[in-house]
Amino acid sequence: MREIYMQLAGFAQTWGLLYFFGAFLCVCAYAYWPSKRKGFDAAAQIPLKED
Repeated sequence: MREIYMQLAGFAQTWGLLYFFGAFLCVCAYAYWPSKRKGFDAAAQIPLKED
């Protein structure tokens, strides 16, 4: 039983790290994509608008 746990833990540590690193890169690419700038700038101004 311990052998299976160690294999699963090793798998999760290796591929989990790669998965989350890839997800982080995707989020960064989405946030800094040039065509998204206008929408982000508009959303940033929402708290400053007076009704």
